[in-house]
Amino acid sequence: MWSLHPRYLDPRGLVAQWREALLARAVLAGLTRGYRQHPQLLRFRQCADPGRAIAAYLAEVHAEAVRRGYRFDPAKLEPAGCAQLAVTRGQIEYEWGHLAAKLQARSPEWLRQFGPADAPEPHPLFQVVPGGIAEWEVRARSAGTDAPPPRTSRPPRT
Repeated sequence: MWSLHPRYLDPRGLVAQWREALLARAVLAGLTRGYRQHPQLLRFRQCADPGRAIAAYLAEVHAEAVRRGYRFDPAKLEPAGCAQLAVTRGQIEYEWGHLAAKLQARSPEWLRQFGPADAPEPHPLFQVVPGGIAEWEVRARSAGTDAPPPRTSRPPRT
């Protein structure tokens, strides 16, 4: 889940973010067994009320969708509101590089509208603080969990 403002996400990315945040909400509420150990959920679990924090996250993703004229179901929103969560400048910069590479590959015209972003804005839930890449991100990278799953080959049909 991106720490970046949802406006940077292309249409495909915004839809994926909505779905991923809804799944994260279900995980935080204990409604599903999958995705429970995802490192990015740690920042929500560390706040006083993880449910309200993920609700605030979802509300901003929904607001961006509304600005674009999309029809994300507002019935999926819950009461939100919590103090801002911290995100490090290094994490924002890391995510911007990662997102820019994705957009360059799949939606370069979307990326061009932002130009060279020296300091991309965070998602409004987050307040930027000094620091490097988040520890949960470093652990995920070293474990290889940010890489796509290996493709499985199928035997040829006969």
